[in-house]
Amino acid sequence: MVKDPVCGMEIEKTSVFSSRTFDGQTYYFCSQACEQKFLADPGKYAKPSKVQETHAHHQSKGAAAATLQQPEGSEPAAGRLLRWASSATTGVNPQADIVRIEIPISGMICSGCTRTIEKVLKDVPGVRRVNVNPATETAHIWYEPKKANVAELHQAIKEAGYQTDARDLRLRVEGIYCSGCITQIEDALQKTPGVVAASLNPATEEAKVEYVPSQTDLKAIQKSVEAAGPYKATDATAPSPESLGREADDSEREYRSLMRKWWFGAAVGAFTMIFSYPQLFPGLREALPHGSPQLRYLWMSMGVASLAVMVYSGNQFFVGMWESLKKRSANMHTLIAIGTGVAWVYSTIAVLLPQIFPSQEMTDVYYDVTVVVTALVVLGLAMEVRAKGRTSEAIKKLIGLQAKMARVIRDGKEIDIPVEEVLVGDLVVVRPGEKIPVDGEVIEGASAVDESMITGESIPIEKRLGDEVIGATINKTGSFKFRTTKVGKDTALANIIRMVQDAQATKVPIQRLVDVVSSYFTPAVIILAILGFIIWYDFGPQPTLVYALIVAVTTLIIACPCALGMATPMSLTTGVGLGALNGILIRGGEALQTTKELNTIILDKTGTITHGKPALTDVVLANNPKPGTMTEDELLGLAAAVEKGSEHPLAAAIVEGAQVRNLTLAQVENFSAIPGHGVEATVDNRKLLLGNLKLMRDRQIPVGTLEEQATKLADDGKTPMYVAVDGQIAGIIAVADTVKEDSKQAIEILKQMGLEVVMITGDNERTAKAIARHVGIDRVLAEVLPQDKARNVQKLQLEGKSVGMVGDGINDAPALAQADVGFAIGTGTDVAIEASDITLIKGSLRGVVTAIQISRATMGNVFQNLFGAFIYNTVGIPIALGVLYPFFGILLSPLMAATAMSFSSVTVIANANRLKRFKPRGV
Repeated sequence: MVKDPVCGMEIEKTSVFSSRTFDGQTYYFCSQACEQKFLADPGKYAKPSKVQETHAHHQSKGAAAATLQQPEGSEPAAGRLLRWASSATTGVNPQADIVRIEIPISGMICSGCTRTIEKVLKDVPGVRRVNVNPATETAHIWYEPKKANVAELHQAIKEAGYQTDARDLRLRVEGIYCSGCITQIEDALQKTPGVVAASLNPATEEAKVEYVPSQTDLKAIQKSVEAAGPYKATDATAPSPESLGREADDSEREYRSLMRKWWFGAAVGAFTMIFSYPQLFPGLREALPHGSPQLRYLWMSMGVASLAVMVYSGNQFFVGMWESLKKRSANMHTLIAIGTGVAWVYSTIAVLLPQIFPSQEMTDVYYDVTVVVTALVVLGLAMEVRAKGRTSEAIKKLIGLQAKMARVIRDGKEIDIPVEEVLVGDLVVVRPGEKIPVDGEVIEGASAVDESMITGESIPIEKRLGDEVIGATINKTGSFKFRTTKVGKDTALANIIRMVQDAQATKVPIQRLVDVVSSYFTPAVIILAILGFIIWYDFGPQPTLVYALIVAVTTLIIACPCALGMATPMSLTTGVGLGALNGILIRGGEALQTTKELNTIILDKTGTITHGKPALTDVVLANNPKPGTMTEDELLGLAAAVEKGSEHPLAAAIVEGAQVRNLTLAQVENFSAIPGHGVEATVDNRKLLLGNLKLMRDRQIPVGTLEEQATKLADDGKTPMYVAVDGQIAGIIAVADTVKEDSKQAIEILKQMGLEVVMITGDNERTAKAIARHVGIDRVLAEVLPQDKARNVQKLQLEGKSVGMVGDGINDAPALAQADVGFAIGTGTDVAIEASDITLIKGSLRGVVTAIQISRATMGNVFQNLFGAFIYNTVGIPIALGVLYPFFGILLSPLMAATAMSFSSVTVIANANRLKRFKPRGV
């Protein structure tokens, strides 16, 4: 037994949390909290103890260095000393041989769960030992950081069906200029101990980080970003008009700063362009002959002016290059800084030491290259900043929908308060023309509400007692009161904004390939520039040094990977925002890309094609020999009176149908249910029977020609019910789960888009085929049990089809998860929405059409951008290296290279912004 020096608890050596060596003695700890207290003030707790083992005294810069020793008896070899990270926050050192971490797990319900988790973790390469404690729901894991990482451990737990304590964090990252920056930052984040996953979107300049709170925190993650280069990371708080306003102000300040740098560079550039080539201008040719002292003095002043441009307008390139070199990497800053720096150094040597050059032709200066290239690249950056500022317009529009004030009843009085102060359970009054401040449930009054800003549905929705209202929608006609159910970050609008932000922070699968290419791109360009210099210096025409220099500088400048890095994120950000403005929430880039590839759509019938609840469809009167003895309203009123006390969905449909016709329902006596047949009761002294054909035959009531009509109604997917009054057949009342108004049109458009449409349902085959026939679906999967829906999706996938599943119920969740893309009807259950990849807020199948069209438009835009970026570099780099010179005598100048490089990025961004003009077709 050993004793924790902080809390005094006696613990077995084999079950200690960790151990530390201080001043030659080892101390054992029961928990991370005790360990951190010890590290904060070792002298306070360090006392000799008989049960503590002595190890070698380790000194570092005069202070005792702490080490971690593996608990005795644990795997691997006991007693091995392991280096402990200097940060007590993370507690993990990637250089250690073995690392021990704890991961809280939720979802364990039995001992079998413990064995399952231990097995999946042990299967991860590099894991040496696993101990899962079901009482504390914690997994204690010993692993080799060189073979495994925290992300793999968390992923293994999730794939086994359990949840960890990983949380999401969004960071605002400043200083991003190219795809190389993206790779550096993501690599730094993913190597941070405790970070499970990280993704950076340069279009929004935000990083989405999934991390383990017990292993790291915001401060450590920020330090990782800032250590990767000249970057600054701050917590990206939930968006608000104020925060977006600050971002807009910051963007505007950055734009103005870059434009000032551009104007300074352009002014100096005009001066240097003219006096770099005086022989081209009459008058200057005679006044400043080549080799004259006056031209040399003029060039000296140009050197000083161009140095000022490099220091003021181009300082970010040299700072960025230095930071990258310290990390042994290269990026856009490196290419620009080397290109302009080499041109300036060469020109300065030519001015100050012309005698070292073998010929006078080599003593030309290239200060114009330094100045104009710097100015053009800065102008390109300014245009990028301005264009990127427009990518968050979708978020800004959604934020702008929020109400500012709410009229709340407090202490019996109506008072206006800021919407941030509204609490769950408050009573809120909304008058015509006002915005509904938060989500809630109507408790008094009725009105029509315009929900188009949330759902995209232009027709106002009638709201009555018990109906749900959504914050940010507009009350059109009447006044009503509602009780708040969701406020702040829990409202529907807040969730929509959060989902859009998360989706914009993800990557489409093709972007991963681009990231890999970009990581090798800059070093490859530098190598090509060096090779180009050597070849032109050895084999080029005279003056070889001048030609070699031009080739090297031009290659470095034209190859900046800005366009490549921005090609995909800009389109993705715009496409996800476009979806949100059309009532479609896309969870991530992968769903967006996969949706484009779909060739089969499975539609659940109930709640997806249909409204999901029965409604009155037909009232058919019997051919009674006494004309006028019974009207449709009378027949319906009698049936509704009998059914008004029933909770059966079919009964509710009949009662609701009578209420729509404003019928008065009489009192019912002697009500009796007949299992499997129907009901009987007395209404206004008239004996009434309501039920199926079996009931009529059992009471020996002939139905005549109504049986044929009942069969026809059943073939149309309706449920017919016979009504008999005083022993005579009176008619048929039919109800059905009616098809949504736009389902048929949406299905027709899906088929026109080349998609196979399949309907799946648990209903009987006759009803299913009737609905399918009505909406134009050829393939029907009927009488499918809930647990078999996912299996049917899998069968279609095994046929080689890319399958999208559309559903709204809990029983649809497994099928939604199994499908390549799951579409959840937003009016459905939370479980279905969570299992889906795309949520259709408006609850209409037209949303599926729009989502697929947006996916195709977005991915088409992505491929256009990538094609343009790759072609630009594929064609531009060889031309810069001089492949056209032997054939046409053409050698690209650094100035043209800088212009092309700058406008390639702007072209990519402009093409992505073109998506904002996209309009869904046919819906």
